[in-house]
Amino acid sequence: MILVKTEAGQQVFKDRSVPLSPRQRTAFILFDGKRAVEDVLAAGNGITREEIDQMVDLGLLQPAAGSKAAAAPKAPEPAAASKTAANAAPQPSGGSRPPEAAKPKPAESAAAPAAGRSRQQRYKDAYPIATQLTGALGLMGFRLNLQVEGTTSYEDLVALAPKIRAAVGAEKAAALDKALND
Repeated sequence: MILVKTEAGQQVFKDRSVPLSPRQRTAFILFDGKRAVEDVLAAGNGITREEIDQMVDLGLLQPAAGSKAAAAPKAPEPAAASKTAANAAPQPSGGSRPPEAAKPKPAESAAAPAAGRSRQQRYKDAYPIATQLTGALGLMGFRLNLQVEGTTSYEDLVALAPKIRAAVGAEKAAALDKALND
């Protein structure tokens, strides 16, 4: 599948209104309407399929006209399962498995405790909330936002949660707490 930048994506890239990780910013630049997702994943900047799919979900990228997956609106979800599996154990083929094979989440539920979501899933759910909260702080929250973008695991994000809560207040941090703890 070939992705292109949307107008909204170009604006967000310029004004940084939606916090993107450094890997996402680098990958965003690579999506020029000529490179396939697999090429960007193979470029070696450490981007995961889930991070690309998050940019598609946010409307920053869209399938190029004529791209095979242009008619498939649920392409982002399989990658989320793919990253969850990738966090649990390295996958030799990255994001090359077909979306249909990744849609069911039996591997995710097998890795998750019977009572709830896995740590990877909690991180996946909480990370966008944390970046949104810290990004909304503007210049005062810049360093905290960089710390959030530097997290790579559930444990890292849990360690930053008290700082985020102190900066934004308990009421706004409730969504983050819920994503981390439920």
